[in-house]
Amino acid sequence: MRTRLLPLLIVLMAAVLLAFGVPLAVSLAGAQQQKVVVDRIDDTARFAALAQFVTVTEDVSTTPNERQETLRKELQSYYGVYGICGGVFPRRGAPMAVAPSSWGLGAKDSEVRKAFNEALLSRRSHDPEQVWPWDRSRLVVASPVIRDGDVVAVVVTDSPTGALRSRILRGWLIIGAGEVAALLIAIGAALRLTGWVLKPVGILDSTTHAIASGRLKSRVAASGGPPELRRLARSFNEMADTVEDVLEQQRAFVADASHQLRNPLAALLLRIELLSYELPEGNEEIASVQGEGKRLAQVLDDLLDLALAEHSEADLRITDVGLIAAERVAAWAPTAEAKGVTLRGDCPATTAWADPVALSSALDAVIDNAVKFTPEGEKVEVSVAVDGTTATVVVTDNGPGLTEEELARVGDRFWRSGRHQNIKGSGLGLSISRALLAAGGATISYGPHEPRGLTVTVRVPRTSAS
Repeated sequence: MRTRLLPLLIVLMAAVLLAFGVPLAVSLAGAQQQKVVVDRIDDTARFAALAQFVTVTEDVSTTPNERQETLRKELQSYYGVYGICGGVFPRRGAPMAVAPSSWGLGAKDSEVRKAFNEALLSRRSHDPEQVWPWDRSRLVVASPVIRDGDVVAVVVTDSPTGALRSRILRGWLIIGAGEVAALLIAIGAALRLTGWVLKPVGILDSTTHAIASGRLKSRVAASGGPPELRRLARSFNEMADTVEDVLEQQRAFVADASHQLRNPLAALLLRIELLSYELPEGNEEIASVQGEGKRLAQVLDDLLDLALAEHSEADLRITDVGLIAAERVAAWAPTAEAKGVTLRGDCPATTAWADPVALSSALDAVIDNAVKFTPEGEKVEVSVAVDGTTATVVVTDNGPGLTEEELARVGDRFWRSGRHQNIKGSGLGLSISRALLAAGGATISYGPHEPRGLTVTVRVPRTSAS
């Protein structure tokens, strides 16, 4: 969830910073340029004041007077110090003074010419267009020289913008650095905020997974976070307590019922046995009653085993899964041989984190089923291997197998395939196996075996779940 929430917060914060940063950068560029423009306006006004009293004649070949020479020296000094081109241009004729000497009004469509024509209308030229750091244009300012109410000349300055662009770029870099610093601070705050909000969610998720895996005593530990999530954690713990109590009552009922029914059933079977002595030998009815009674006793024993399996805590330790599997193969070999079934095992030493007694009992139920449903002359194979972080025990048989629908239900309590109702069993063996394995974090799964038969895979974790 954090990987989805954090990018969203970062994008929103970046958008907010850009919304403030871009106008600030534009404003800074405008302020820097306005400062330069005001300075140029002051300069052109000073030159216009000097040029106002210079004698202007129509004959351009006349010798310049003293004031005109002073004006020319001021412009040359101005150019020499600041590198800004400037000149005083009358309405007609040659320029009164210009620096450098090669500079002039230029073509009709040049910026200098446009500013000159605008100043001839007795007003200062408009503010030049905004200069950007990537723009190499020049800054042109023109001011009219007015005498007796008439425009007699125009002062024009043409400034390079390198220094202005440098100042704008420097200001932008400072703004950018501030934006980056603010974004980093915001990201740090977002990390803390998402961690604070999502920590209870993560704890709740892991606890839910633990309960779903069979560790019913797991609870959400008290932690920080928003009040709503803390209230949710308390409600979850209350719900888990209620569910555990209900399941505990159910298990206790099954165990008590199974235990209490065993004695009356044993007495009933004993009376049936005594009754059979008074009936003719080979009576089919009494034999059928005895068979059903024994089957009922087996069901009660399996129910008691299931209740104990679901209630008991696993004694987890480092266990040699290969050794246990080999022992179970050796234990069931006589039963398989008596039925005409070949039972083979490939069980190399493989360590895993398991309860040895629970694993042995589960493998007993799985191998018993495999031998029970495998026809005479066929084989059952047990193999142990390592699959990443788990140790696997795979039991395959060449029996009739199960359909897709039956595979979805195998392991349910009291479920048996309709094709196998005549085979001895209560339908609780695999349920007991699943309960025993789940208590230690192991799993059991079922699949088809080609060309026919069933594959049962037991996966045991190789590391502790705690």
